[in-house]
Amino acid sequence: MKTQNIILILFMAFVGFVSCKSTKKAQFSEINTTADNSMTSIDWPGTYLGILPCADCEGIKTRIVLYKDLNYVLETQYPGKDEKVFQTKGIFKWDENGSKITLDNTEKQIYLVGENRLFHLDKHGGRITGGLAGKYIFEKEKTELTGKYWKLVRLNGKLVEPSEREAFLKFEAEENRVHGNSSCNMFNGKYELAEGNRIKFSPFAMTKMACIGNNIESGFMKVFEKTTSYSLTSNELILQDEYETSLAKFESDFFK
Repeated sequence: MKTQNIILILFMAFVGFVSCKSTKKAQFSEINTTADNSMTSIDWPGTYLGILPCADCEGIKTRIVLYKDLNYVLETQYPGKDEKVFQTKGIFKWDENGSKITLDNTEKQIYLVGENRLFHLDKHGGRITGGLAGKYIFEKEKTELTGKYWKLVRLNGKLVEPSEREAFLKFEAEENRVHGNSSCNMFNGKYELAEGNRIKFSPFAMTKMACIGNNIESGFMKVFEKTTSYSLTSNELILQDEYETSLAKFESDFFK
């Protein structure tokens, strides 16, 4: 009896998996993939960032990740009201013209897909107009060093455990300044960039708090002495030594 139940469960799971893949395939088949539309002509997969208007908070910080297989991740935060980041995952669907997508969340959010942009539409799929129209535009995350909060996630090949004080970096374009936290002390200094993704850090000024039980600061600060180059994507930064060995890996955090 137990064996029959297990077989039935596995069969139902397989049917669900096949059904999901068939649904995605059907969505593509309903659209004219030879037409010149957003789905076929634009490099739309990626991460989009925006801050929607909010009646009782500073603005709804929103991050949408669109994947080529029609999956999405939606993250929202309500600064000034709730610092928690809410996340939902699901599948989105293109309209028959290949220009708009609808997320399968409870609100059935609709977006017009443009070049490196998403336009948040009203519930009827129309463009939002008026003085706040610009607040409903999401920009695709750019591959750049500055203007981002880089959270340390791996150090010398090992995962960094969450702590009360998070280790991070922030690069500023003005005067090539950089500052951050070692997971204990704040630091700041300058950086220099050269061709071939070369980077050099100046000696840092640093606070001198005693951090009992902290075992990451020393290793983290030595990284900047050894770093000679970096690897960068829109949401990932890796500092490397002269042999291109990964010393520290960071991820961008839009909600900081």
